[in-house]
Amino acid sequence: MDRLAGVEIFSGLEPAAHQQIIAVATPRSYRKGETLFFEHDPGESLIILRRGAVAIFRTAPTGERRVLTVVRPPDVIGEVSLLDSSARSASAEAIEDSQTLSLSRSAFFDLIRAHPRILDAVMRSVGGLIRRLTEQNTDHVFLDLPGRVAKTLVRLAGDSQAPLITIELSQSQLAEMAEGSRQSVNQAIGSFATRGWLRAEGRRIVVSDLPALRRRAGMREPNEGRRSPEAHWPA
Repeated sequence: MDRLAGVEIFSGLEPAAHQQIIAVATPRSYRKGETLFFEHDPGESLIILRRGAVAIFRTAPTGERRVLTVVRPPDVIGEVSLLDSSARSASAEAIEDSQTLSLSRSAFFDLIRAHPRILDAVMRSVGGLIRRLTEQNTDHVFLDLPGRVAKTLVRLAGDSQAPLITIELSQSQLAEMAEGSRQSVNQAIGSFATRGWLRAEGRRIVVSDLPALRRRAGMREPNEGRRSPEAHWPA
C-alpha cells in the first residue's frame, strides 16, 4: 500500500520515490488532545497526516484561542515554514487519534533537488493559502455569523457526497473558526437544526443538507463552476 497516495505535493513522483520518502520519514502517533507543535517552535519538518484530524490554531496574549482550520488526510502541514526557514506560525493539536509521517527540512530539500517539480505543487499550496486568507477577510466583512458558521461547516465537509456527513468538532472549536461567541454559534446551529439541515450530537455535528448550508453561506454549487482549491494554514 502506498502511504503517500493522495498527497498532492508528491503526486508527480514515481512509486519508487514514494518509498524513498517513507524510508527517511519518521512515523509518529498522537492521542486526541495531544499537541504536535506550538506556535513559534522551529519549523524543521514537513508533517504528512496519514490518519485522524489536526486543528491548526493561534493563541492570543490573553490566552484566547482561535482555530484557523482543521487538517485531514492526505494533507500536509508546515511546507511554508520549511521554505522560508521561519518558526511555526500557529500551533497544531490532534482532535482525533492521529498518525503522521515527519520529513526533516534537509530531507525535504534533498527531495526537491532530486525532483524539482515538487516546487510546483508547493507554490500551488501557497497560492491557495493566499486565496483562503483573502476569502476569510471578505467573509468577515460581508457574511453575518450564521453565514460564516454555514461556510465553515461546508469547508469541513470537504468533497464528501455522503447523505449524512459527520464533522468531529465541538461547538467551541466551531465558534473559534467562525469568529463568533459560543452562544451565538449555538444559536446558529440550533436554527440550522430546526430547518433540518443538521443535528448536533455532543462534540460532533451531523450534516444532512449540505446544499442548504452552501446556499446560506452564499456559495455556488460545485457544478456551477470550478471552485477555488482550499488551502490549509502553513504552520
